[in-house]
Amino acid sequence: MDVLFINPCGAKKVYQALAKDYSAIETPTWSLLLAQSCRSRGFKVGILDADAERLSDDNIVTRVNECKPRLVCFVVYGQNPNSGTTNMSGAVTAASKIKENSASTTVGIVGSHVQSLPYEVLKNETCFDLIFLNEGVYSLWNLLNLKDLKDKSSLTNIKGIGFLKEGKPFLTKPEKVVPQEKMDDHLPGYAWDLLPYKHNPLDLYRSPYWHAEYDHDKRTPFAAIYTSLGCQFKCSFCMINMINRNDNQEIGVASNYRGMRFWSPKFIIKEFDKLYALGVRTLRISDEMFLLNRKYYLPLCKLLKERGYGEDMRMWAYSRIDTVKRKEDLAAVRAAGIKWLCLGIEAADTKVRLEITKGKFKDTDIREVVKMVHDADIEIIANYIFGLPKESHESMQKTLDLSLELCTLAWNAYPAMALPGSLLFKQALNRNENLPTTYSGYSFHAYDTIPLPTENLTPADIVKFRDEAFTTYHTHLPFLEKVERKFGKNARKNIEKMTKIKLKRKLLGD
Repeated sequence: MDVLFINPCGAKKVYQALAKDYSAIETPTWSLLLAQSCRSRGFKVGILDADAERLSDDNIVTRVNECKPRLVCFVVYGQNPNSGTTNMSGAVTAASKIKENSASTTVGIVGSHVQSLPYEVLKNETCFDLIFLNEGVYSLWNLLNLKDLKDKSSLTNIKGIGFLKEGKPFLTKPEKVVPQEKMDDHLPGYAWDLLPYKHNPLDLYRSPYWHAEYDHDKRTPFAAIYTSLGCQFKCSFCMINMINRNDNQEIGVASNYRGMRFWSPKFIIKEFDKLYALGVRTLRISDEMFLLNRKYYLPLCKLLKERGYGEDMRMWAYSRIDTVKRKEDLAAVRAAGIKWLCLGIEAADTKVRLEITKGKFKDTDIREVVKMVHDADIEIIANYIFGLPKESHESMQKTLDLSLELCTLAWNAYPAMALPGSLLFKQALNRNENLPTTYSGYSFHAYDTIPLPTENLTPADIVKFRDEAFTTYHTHLPFLEKVERKFGKNARKNIEKMTKIKLKRKLLGD
């Protein structure tokens, strides 16, 4: 085998008591994309999903020894933006175990944390022989064409990678990402057939709880798929555009690399067809901004409608509040089978939103947009962030009050984190803020989480408010009654059971 892509395990530690039954287990998007891309070039590839199979480090070593790959490549992203950093701990322990067992095995890593802090990773995590500086497509092709992956003189000529050279971190010249005109050819879909399963394809994966209408039986089989990559916006809390990185700065800032690329609708619909044939009825469209470019999403929605998938599929997609503008577009989205939209409302206070989104939302009536979506028979998972710059206890309460008023059928809120790769992270470093000292500390759900403070709020204040707000919303009588009317009594009971699970927080003295 030329390359074995490994998706590390990290959910159990991070999600605490929620990990067993409630956290999602998502298909490893970039492992699937990179595997398919490499084998389209004639390389022999495999995927080891340690997260889905809940493998120990010893199990991982055994599998690696069986496959005997020339290159082991950890692919470290995840279902939430913070996962690229959070899952580093699982990657480091597994990679260290592999190197202990076989020092000659070449171990590489690609992912948002590495793209954000390449020098730091090379310096601190010596279990990795190589790192990839952006999405890694062309770097992998060129690397795998080498006869000797240990030859530093040859590695120096491979663009877009980093390694230790004479004991010091060294980055080669930047490599380009796959351009728009080559998306269908150079990122030719997903290697679904390489994923593990127990009885039927994709049965080890499960959707977020709300996505399955709060019904465990509807959560699997589950898959997630991109129809586009990247984002054109520059939100300071986000690090999603690190895949587009095209420089060798010590600290990468995602807002410097904004940009979107799309697969053609006629190409990407084939991936939907494959998943439908595999029995998937619960599907996440992972695009950062699905409802943005009508040139791509409307033709795709038409193709989905023509296939009749809307009748029995539960799909959801992302949108910003200010990109939901046309009722006819929402009708097309609903007819395609997209029954949920995830809206990044973030905060109720206009000043707080303007600070993080570079002037967006200015002329947007949140209540009007939510009503328009609901009128189109589309449900909403509303995303909020507590503890953004300029935030106060009063503004957080204003956001919670707005969320209770909107009463969407799904609700999610995070404390604001200085995620590596985000502008907030760079700014926090410049201010010498107290940032997490562990990878798990960057998780929204972790015991040792440390969000950013504001002028008025400590990290403990923000975590406490977020956790109490979660309980407040999910025990809110109008919300529970709305869930029962829509999804039935069992859905309501399942929420009430979930709400009894409390996250433990070091900041709060647990």
